[in-house]
Parts: sequence; structure tokens; C-alpha cells
Amino acid sequence: MAWSVRTLAGREAPRSRGAVCRRWGRVTAGVRFPLFVDAVARRAQLRPEQAAAISRAVLRTVAERVRAGEADDLAAQLPDDLSAYLGGPAGPTGVEQAGTFGPVEFLRRVADRAGVEPATAQVGVRAVFATLREAVTVGEFQDLMAQLPDRLTRDVDPAPPGPHEG
Repeated sequence: MAWSVRTLAGREAPRSRGAVCRRWGRVTAGVRFPLFVDAVARRAQLRPEQAAAISRAVLRTVAERVRAGEADDLAAQLPDDLSAYLGGPAGPTGVEQAGTFGPVEFLRRVADRAGVEPATAQVGVRAVFATLREAVTVGEFQDLMAQLPDRLTRDVDPAPPGPHEG
């Protein structure tokens, strides 16, 4: 659903999904998939094709691991080209079901889906989470991290860098 926000010039600017950018404190239209992939590739020192495959694999695996409501909440803060990967199979009777697999299985699923070695998947998962941390609100990111195994998220900073931090 598109809506608009007032720009600094007082004009209305159309806006699709997005969130308040924590780094600059203004509303953004969200990060598009190519920009997301570039950030993941840079953080993980991966080729863009690998970063794209890992990004898709992580989002699909997140959708399997967290409650459906949490996947929906996360998807609502991402543009369509990213949120589409959070669509997961519904439970047998429409009940929100979260997977109970741990960090080893999470990484195995990501590696299999992305067609990469487990060590590459591990570096990529951290890069995807770091990029998500900057793409969604602090509260949403904390909600996501709370539903994932501690051993998987322990190296992920729960708060984004401030406006003058790198």
C-alpha cells in the first residue's frame, strides 16, 4: 500500500514500504535488493552473485525459523523485492508455527539454498543480519533477534551505528 510523506520542501512524496532511517533520522523508501546485496557483499567480502544468493537464502530461512507474525512484521518494513523472500509456507491449520531448528541447521539450510560452503554461509548470514539491522527499525530488529538462536546472533550488534560512527 503506497502512502505519502511530506518532504522538507513541504511537497508530498509518494512512498512505498520503508522505515525511518536510523542513521539520518528521516523517512526512507527502504533499501532495494541491489543495494542490500551490495552492502552484504561489501561486509562479507563476497561476489555480488554469492551475496544475492545468501541474502535470499537467509530471508527464506528466517521465514521458516520465526513465527509467521514476526516474518510479516519484518516484511512490512522491507520493500517488495526483499519482503517476497520472507513468504513462507503456512502451518497446517493456519496456526503461526516457528521452526525449532538451531544455528547449525539454520546455517546448513542457508548454505544449501545459496550453493555455498558452510563457512561462506556463516560470514554471509552475519552480513545479512548487519544489513537488516540498518534497513528496519531497532524494535523490529530486536524482535527478530529474540526469535533466533543466541549462538547464531551473538556476533550481531543489536543497535545500528550512530550517525558519526562507521
